Amino acid sequence: MTERIWTAALVVIGDEILSGRTHDKNVAQIAVWLNAQGIRLAEVRVVADRTEAIVEAVNTLRARNDYLFTTGGIGPTHDDITVDAIAAALGVDVVHHPRALAVLERYYATRGGLTEARKRMARVPDGADLIENRLSGAPGIRIGNIFIMAGVPHITAGMLDTLTGTLEGGRPLVARTIGCWVAESEVADMLREAERQHEGVAIGSYPFFREGRVGANFVVRATDPARVDACVDAIVAALATAGHVAVDGGI
Repeated sequence: MTERIWTAALVVIGDEILSGRTHDKNVAQIAVWLNAQGIRLAEVRVVADRTEAIVEAVNTLRARNDYLFTTGGIGPTHDDITVDAIAAALGVDVVHHPRALAVLERYYATRGGLTEARKRMARVPDGADLIENRLSGAPGIRIGNIFIMAGVPHITAGMLDTLTGTLEGGRPLVARTIGCWVAESEVADMLREAERQHEGVAIGSYPFFREGRVGANFVVRATDPARVDACVDAIVAALATAGHVAVDGGI
């Protein structure tokens, strides 16, 4: 029986990412977190702060993945349009969530009070639940299979921590890395054959140039550790037969 693979997509929202002013750090941390939940990050899209771009990305990616995460655009300013755009994508109204208002009121009680701008961070698509944010008050949002999260990486990390263990997924991927001072092109056929011979295993090849010579690291991934080990053993043996020495853990 084929093992069920759970997938997620991520939409990174923000002109500042596309302009290069801000370097995104959320893709890596969300990918690592998802893998620990037994969910694979299948695709990532970066979109501008434009309603039509967000709507198109959200509706496309939520339909072909089990989960969709978004980061960015949920702050208090006029250009934070993620909530409005996702509500438009779902065909629902935007409302103030009473629990989010209460959370923000408590948080800002000693920080100048809950202004109209700050109240924007309590706006959610109608029917949504909240994702707790222990760091800065303003919560994330969950509606259906969509998780709307902050753009600031350490706040996103806290929201992910809140979600840990709450999503249905499969078995996490296990990975092993081996390295070799060999040109990737020399072993491409061998890697392809190793992947074909070991069902459920994926092999990634990552070439590099160091110390005046070429090499590559090979990452073997599967949900079954025994399959990973068997595939690694086969690659090491094939490299040895060709006169190459494999380095466990990579170079």
